[in-house]
Amino acid sequence: MLQQTQVKTVIPYFKKFTSEIKSLKKLSSTSERKVLKLWEGLGYYRRCRNLIETAKIIVKKNRSILPKTLIDIKKLPGIGDYTGNVLLALVYNQPRLALDGNVKRVFSRIFNTHEKKLDFEKIIEKNRKKLFFSKRNYDFVEATMEFGALICKPKEPLCSLCPINKFCKFSNSGKNAKLTDKVKINKKSYNIFCYLNKYKQIGLTKNNNLGFLKEYNLPVVEEKSKKNKLKNWNFLCNYKNSISNKKLDINLYYKFSSKIPRNLNWYSICNNKEFIPTFTKKIFKQVENLY
Repeated sequence: MLQQTQVKTVIPYFKKFTSEIKSLKKLSSTSERKVLKLWEGLGYYRRCRNLIETAKIIVKKNRSILPKTLIDIKKLPGIGDYTGNVLLALVYNQPRLALDGNVKRVFSRIFNTHEKKLDFEKIIEKNRKKLFFSKRNYDFVEATMEFGALICKPKEPLCSLCPINKFCKFSNSGKNAKLTDKVKINKKSYNIFCYLNKYKQIGLTKNNNLGFLKEYNLPVVEEKSKKNKLKNWNFLCNYKNSISNKKLDINLYYKFSSKIPRNLNWYSICNNKEFIPTFTKKIFKQVENLY
C-alpha cells in the first residue's frame, strides 16, 4: 500500500483491510473482487493483484514463510529491490537500506551530488560498518525513509534540526548541486465513446490499449486525432484527469443504442456490484446526468 502512496492516505485503508483480512492464509483464499473492493480508492491496482498472487505463492509453495534472501524475495510478483530490502529489514532484522526517493535524496545532499552520479549500492557497502552498528535494523530502515520525508525534505529541508548537518556538503557548501531531475509529466488526449441504453446501462470492454488501465472494463477509448469520425456521436463534456505522472485531457461522447459492438458488454451505471476503477466511475458520474 505504501508504494507510491503517502502514509496518511494509507492508514485508514490499512486498518480496514487488516480488520477484514487478518492473515496471509486468509488473503490467499479471499476472492479477488473482495480484496479489490477493500483496496478501492488507493489506485495502482496492479499492486493489489500482485499482493494476492504473492500471498498465494507464499502460502502454497513456501509454507507461509517469507523468503529470507533478496534473490528469492524478488521472485515474488511486484517485489523489487526497494520492497525486498524493506521486508528483509522489517521481518528478519537484516542490515539493509531501502533506496526510495527520500533515502536517495539524503545521500545526494550529503555528497552534494546529483542522484545519477552516485552508486548507492557501493556507498552502502563501503560504509556498512558505520551504517549498521545497531542491532535495530528494522528501525533503521524505516528511520532513514522517515528522515528523508520529515527532515531532509525535497523543498525547504530542516537543516537546523538535522543531526547529521555537520557531515552534509549540501548544507555546508555555498554551491548547492542539482540533486534530481523533475518528474516528466506525460500529457495525453483521449476521446471516450459511451454506448448507453434506456436501462441505465453502459457498454464496456477490456480491449482498450491503455497501459495504466488495460486490465479493466472501460468504454471505447481512442487517442484524439483528426482522423476520428465523430459523426453520429453526441458530445457530452470535456474534463481533466490525472493518473500517476499522466495528465489526461478527455472528450466524452455518447449515443443511445439498443445494440452495441460484439466486444462490448452492458454494465449497470447505478447498481454495478463489480469493482470499478475511479477512472471509470468518473465516466459513470458524467453520463448519469443524461437520465
